[in-house]
Amino acid sequence: MAEAIAFDIAAELIIKLSSRVLSQIGLWWNLKDDLDDLKSTVSSIKAVLLDAEERSVTSHLVKDWLEQLKDVLYDADDLLDDFSTETLRKDLMGGNKLTKEVRLFFSSSNHFAYGLKMGQKIKAIKARLASIESEANTFGFMVRDRPVETSFMIKKRQQTHSFVSKDKIIGRDDDKAALLKLMLEFESEENVYIIPVVGFGGLGKTALAQFVYNDKMVYDYFQLRLWVCVSDVFDVKLILENIIKSITGQVPDQNLEMDQLQKQLRDKIGGKKYLLVLDDIWNEEREEWVSLKELLVGGAKGSRIIVITRSFKVAKITSKCQPHVLKGLSDDDAWSLFKEIAFEQRYADSTNSAFVEIGKQILERCSGVPLVIRTIASTLSYKETEEEWRSFRDNELVRIPQNEGKILTTLKLSYDHLPSHLKHCFAYCRLYPKDLVIDVQTLVQFWIAQGFVKQLNQSQSLEEIGFGYFKDLVERSFLQEVEGMYRMKGLYWVKEQACKMHDLMHDLAETVAGMESSIVDSNKIASNVGKKCRHISIKPSLIPLFKGKKLRTLLHFPSMKAQNLSDETWDLIIANCRCLRALELNALNLKTIPRSIYKLKHLRYLDLTNNHGLKILPKSICKIQNLLVLKLDGCFQLEELPKKIENLVNLTHLAYRGCFGLTHMPRGIGKLTSLETLSRFVVDKDGSHDGADLSELSGLNNLREKLKIINLGFVKNAKEKFRAANLKEKQHLVSLVLKWNGGNDDDDKSLEDLQPHPNLKELCIRG
Repeated sequence: MAEAIAFDIAAELIIKLSSRVLSQIGLWWNLKDDLDDLKSTVSSIKAVLLDAEERSVTSHLVKDWLEQLKDVLYDADDLLDDFSTETLRKDLMGGNKLTKEVRLFFSSSNHFAYGLKMGQKIKAIKARLASIESEANTFGFMVRDRPVETSFMIKKRQQTHSFVSKDKIIGRDDDKAALLKLMLEFESEENVYIIPVVGFGGLGKTALAQFVYNDKMVYDYFQLRLWVCVSDVFDVKLILENIIKSITGQVPDQNLEMDQLQKQLRDKIGGKKYLLVLDDIWNEEREEWVSLKELLVGGAKGSRIIVITRSFKVAKITSKCQPHVLKGLSDDDAWSLFKEIAFEQRYADSTNSAFVEIGKQILERCSGVPLVIRTIASTLSYKETEEEWRSFRDNELVRIPQNEGKILTTLKLSYDHLPSHLKHCFAYCRLYPKDLVIDVQTLVQFWIAQGFVKQLNQSQSLEEIGFGYFKDLVERSFLQEVEGMYRMKGLYWVKEQACKMHDLMHDLAETVAGMESSIVDSNKIASNVGKKCRHISIKPSLIPLFKGKKLRTLLHFPSMKAQNLSDETWDLIIANCRCLRALELNALNLKTIPRSIYKLKHLRYLDLTNNHGLKILPKSICKIQNLLVLKLDGCFQLEELPKKIENLVNLTHLAYRGCFGLTHMPRGIGKLTSLETLSRFVVDKDGSHDGADLSELSGLNNLREKLKIINLGFVKNAKEKFRAANLKEKQHLVSLVLKWNGGNDDDDKSLEDLQPHPNLKELCIRG
């Protein structure tokens, strides 16, 4: 539940961070007793939280109590982050201790005034929590321990995935054969024959279509194969754009009118035998379907359209032919799928009569639905004793009625068995629109920005741990890996790891996230979203309608077709969203970033990609010392990175592919020793910009993936500077590009002095 998510994060931070705050700041303002009381109260509440969560399902009073608790703990988390930020700011000040104290005293956040204000806030939160603790006593909650989660964190799975891949789909051979017959053998009077595939959610309609779509006979038979997800919004223009994109691999010009689009489409499919899959259609308005169909009839005889839908009415209006109705798996096929996932490599258990008996009893409750079987079996694969399986069968699964409408309830049961850190991560995915292909690295960076990723030891980076979380959610069927997608990064197409959510899983994420997260794509939703909503993806034009001031995430997805971001909207974001951890404002035609952006001091993730007219960043951006990720890819006119960049001491990703106007690197960039991504290092050609030289690469030994160094031909004292770059210590680099670009062709510019680490997989030398 969303209440538990908030508590787990904030309570952990209060208990762990308050010790750090106390040692660095708390003693200055005599806050030791208050912080100790705060920790004690949080620990007391945490002990009864499990009982409160379960009782909140049936009690509105308990649910309201948890809402109050969640709200105060979020505020406490923000306050502690404020403390930590102030400590970091103090540490970054130059000079000795006395100089720092004097500068702090006369600064805009006067040291003593700040301490007084924060002390008052601590006391206010302490009082609110004490009141909540007192109210908890009236409910008579029982103290109950949560299951230990560390075993999950360190458990090594023996398979990469716990579900069978698409080429090993179980129990659908007959369905595949029937569809292939309709596609390849059936003689239709119409050039373009439409085949509906119908069934309720979770049966595997999309998987079956993919099974057929990738068959070699289908590949050889059709000149074009196209795949478009339609989902909730049946917009004919958008569907045409996506069909054209599926053919060309490029997004059509957004300014094209319908007439221009339909001409483009007719040119592409005219006279060709094509297969088009329209996945997840909900629209039941015949007129809208007819308007689309009229544009698709230009294909050669033998063309086919597969319509995937949950609605028999949709099947009826789209085609005269009988739909192919998908049903649940047979008992034998269902057991094969269940056994492969639940037992993994534990062959002994798969033949143990006790496990088999309990497993088959549990399987009866899955109704032959593959998604439910995969999810329940994945949950059981983490339970290793008969007692755990029996408890799952007798105490939880038995409460769920056995009918189609309760599939979501069954999936919720598997969600309840996730460790808390995975619950946070899964619920956060609610912010992505249905059917959107999700960039996994960006998703992991969002999780990190929100504090969901726990670093148990220093041997792994937060991002590596976050990717582990993603794999765990895939193994449990909460997310589905898809073929890596290509995305524009500046002028280059880069293949990225990608995933999607099944529609039912998206519904589940929406349910568990509750009012805490929302997709805001209409005036009505913007006006109705609660003031305490924490995470939104929104059309920027709707931001003025949003009244909340507690936001931690503000995202904009390009598919939302937003307008340009006005100065007034910027002012609203900075004035009202002071708790933001993640801000994504890509492709909004931004020309400038306001200096006041530094007031978003909690910000961890800032994406300004593809704002082509952006020329400079304000120096004040370097005051956001918590910033982990700064993305500037595709900001073609960017002239320079900000001075004082060395103050962004936590920065791990600095991405600016396609920023070809950069003439140099700012001095101090070498102090950012946490950097894992640095798109390229630009040597100053003539030294006129007082930029960084190659020696600043020396300590950047956490750099990963690809590093490009350009203008090497202009390096003075080349032998010394080449060695100073210390490339041989950069063990995590996969690819290295060395580009000379002219300059003085001296003999002493030896490649030997640019020797990389032996781990390097790719070396490119130009000029």
